[in-house]
Parts: sequence; structure tokens; C-alpha cells
Amino acid sequence: MEVKIGVQFASRELTLDSALSPAEVEKIVTDALASDKKLLSLVDDKGRRVIVPLDKLAYVEIAEASTRPVGFTVR
Repeated sequence: MEVKIGVQFASRELTLDSALSPAEVEKIVTDALASDKKLLSLVDDKGRRVIVPLDKLAYVEIAEASTRPVGFTVR
């Protein structure tokens, strides 16, 4: 699953692939927003951790990973 994180005053968004379900990522984000930690922390499928300060968080987009067609296919 693909997660895109928008950060204020940053020209590009952060993109990571996660093994978590969309519901699990949504729970992590909402729990971080409700807590006093002031940090959003997510781990991608390769074990890398992304930490974003909540006061700089613009948006979080949660999407299913799309598969790319291989070869010459007609849709």
C-alpha cells in the first residue's frame, strides 16, 4: 500500500510503501494527532522509519498500491 505525506513548506511529498492495511495507517495517523507526542512515525515495507512533526503535516494520502501493466496490453 502507498502512503503519501504532504509536509508544509516542502516542495515534494514523502512517499512510502507500507505492508500495513489502510485502516491500520489511518489509526496510526489519528492516534498521533490525538496524542501529545507531536510526531507521526510510520515504517515502510523495508524497515525504514519516517518521522514527521505534526505541526508541519499538511496531509496524508492512503492508497492501494497500483500494479503496472507489463508488455503490450490493451485495456
